[in-house]
Amino acid sequence: MIQLVPLAVLIPLAGAALALAVPGHRRLQQGITLVALSAVVVLSGVLMYLVDAAGILVMEVGGWAAPFGIALVVDRVSALMLTVSSIVLLGVFLFSLGQGLADGDDDTPVSIYYPTYLVLGAGVFNAFIAGDLFNLYVGFEILLVASYVLITLGGTAQRIRAGVTYVIVSLVSSVLFLAAIGLIYGATGTVNMAQLTVRIAELPSEIQLLLNLTLLIAFGIKAAVFPLAFWLPDSYPTAPAPVTAVFAGLLTKVGVYAIIRTQTKLFPDSSVDRLLLVIAGLTLIVGILGAVSQLDIKRLLSFTLISHIGYMIFGIGMANAAGFAATIYYIAHHIIVQTTLFLAVGLVERQGGTTSLSGLGGMMRKAPFIAILFFIPMLNLGGIPPFSGFIGKLGLFTVAADLASPEAYWLIGIGALVSLLTLYALARAWVLAFWRTPAQAGAESKHAKPATTEALVLREREQALFERLQDAPGAQPQAEQKEIPKLMFVATTGMVAVSIALTVFAGPLYAYATRAGETLAEPGIVVEQVLGDGDGSGGDSPGGGSGRTTLEEGDPDE
Repeated sequence: MIQLVPLAVLIPLAGAALALAVPGHRRLQQGITLVALSAVVVLSGVLMYLVDAAGILVMEVGGWAAPFGIALVVDRVSALMLTVSSIVLLGVFLFSLGQGLADGDDDTPVSIYYPTYLVLGAGVFNAFIAGDLFNLYVGFEILLVASYVLITLGGTAQRIRAGVTYVIVSLVSSVLFLAAIGLIYGATGTVNMAQLTVRIAELPSEIQLLLNLTLLIAFGIKAAVFPLAFWLPDSYPTAPAPVTAVFAGLLTKVGVYAIIRTQTKLFPDSSVDRLLLVIAGLTLIVGILGAVSQLDIKRLLSFTLISHIGYMIFGIGMANAAGFAATIYYIAHHIIVQTTLFLAVGLVERQGGTTSLSGLGGMMRKAPFIAILFFIPMLNLGGIPPFSGFIGKLGLFTVAADLASPEAYWLIGIGALVSLLTLYALARAWVLAFWRTPAQAGAESKHAKPATTEALVLREREQALFERLQDAPGAQPQAEQKEIPKLMFVATTGMVAVSIALTVFAGPLYAYATRAGETLAEPGIVVEQVLGDGDGSGGDSPGGGSGRTTLEEGDPDE
C-alpha cells in the first residue's frame, strides 16, 4: 500500500513531462492531462479509505529510514486534502478545456498551460504529503513556480503588473520559510517533522517562540491572513477565470495546511494560540469589510476569500481536537465552494462581458441556469442552513462555546456577523447582476418610452450605491459577450454538485474530520509511526520508520 503514496506526485509530474514533449498536439495534451488528474482523484480516494481503515501510511523514499531519508506521510488530513484538491483541479481543468475549445486557446496557450497546470498540481500534492520541512518547502516552490506562469498567461499589462506583485510577495515568503528551516536545523539538527516534535520541545521557550513566529509569518503570507493579505485582491482577479478559480480554491489553503502541521507537530504547546485567535478575528473583519465595498464580483470574492481564512485560523487557535476537526471540515468546504463561485463568475463574465456590477443586469432572463449555479454556492458560503458552510461554522462556534473564554465568545460574535455580511455582499451582487433590469435599458433612445417616477427613483438609488462601491483598478469597459460551451456548464454544475454532496454526506465527512482532528491533537502517534522504535531525540538509535502501515491507537478496526 505504501507504494501508492508517491504516485500522487509522480503521476502529474509524468503527465507534465509527456504533455511538454508534444507541444504541437493540443488534443493529446488535453488527453494526458485528463488521464493524469482523473488517476489522482481515484488514487486519493483509495488513500483516504486506506488511512481511515488501517492507519497512517509512511513511505521512505529510496529506502533510507527517517530521519535521515525523505519521509512521505499520508494521514487522514493529507488524504482528505489530496482528494478535495484533485477534484478541484479536475473540475477546473474541464472548465478551462471548454473555454479553450471556444476561444481557440488565445487566452491560455496550451503549449505551456497544460504542463504547467500539472506541475502546479504536483506541487500541491507534494506539500500535502511532505514529512519534513524541506520537502514541504520544495512542494511550495514547485507550485509557486507554476503559479508564476499561470497568473501571467496572456501577457496583458494588467496581468504582468499583478503577476510581478504576486512573484515578489511569494519570494519574500519563500525566503522567510527557508530562513526558518535553517534556524530550525541549526537548533535541532533535523528537519524531519516527526523528530522535530521531540527536539523542539527540548529547546528554551524563547527559541521556540522565535522559530514559531518565523514560520507563522512565512505561512501567513501564503495563507493571506491579516495583515499579510494585501497582495491577494489585486493578483488573483486579473488571471484567466480557470486560473483564478484554482488559485482561490487551493493556494491559500496550502498555507493554512502548513500552519496546521507546524502548530500541531512542531509546537503542540505553543504560546501563540491566543495570538492566532486575535489574527483570526482581524482577518474575518478586515476581509469582509473589503468585500462589502466592492463593485467587481471577482474582487468581492477575493476579499471573502481572505475573510474566511479567518475561520480556519480560528479553529487552529483553539488548539484542541474538536477545533482541528471543525477546521478540517471547513477547509474542505471552502476549497470546493470558493472554486465553484469563481467558476460561476467565469460564466457570468462570458455572458455579460464584464464582472463589474455596473455593467451587468437582467441576466435572470438571459441565463437563468447561470443564476442558479451562482445562487447555490452563494448560500453555502454565506452559511445558510443546511449547507456545509453552516455546518462548519456551527462546529467552530460549538467548540468556542465549550472553551468559554472571552476571546472565544468575541470570535463567535465576529464569526456570526461576518457570515451575515458575506451573505449580504453576495446577495447584493446576485440581485444587481441577475434580478434588476439590464443596465443598458437605462440609456434613453428616441424610441424609448419616458421613464416612470418609480424607475427614476430606483435608478438614482442604484447610482448612489455604485458611487459608494469600488470598482477594480484599471477596470475594462464591457466586452462582447462570448459563447459558453456546454463543457463549461458541465464543469461548473459538477462542482456545484460536489458542494451539495458536502452537505448530503456531512455526517460521515465530519466524523472523518473528527478522527483526523484527534490524530492531530496526539502528535506522538505520528512520531511513533514515522520514527519506529527511535524516540527522535538523537543518540545511537537511527529512529527509522518501518515504512509499513500501522494501526493508530484507539482505531475501531484495530
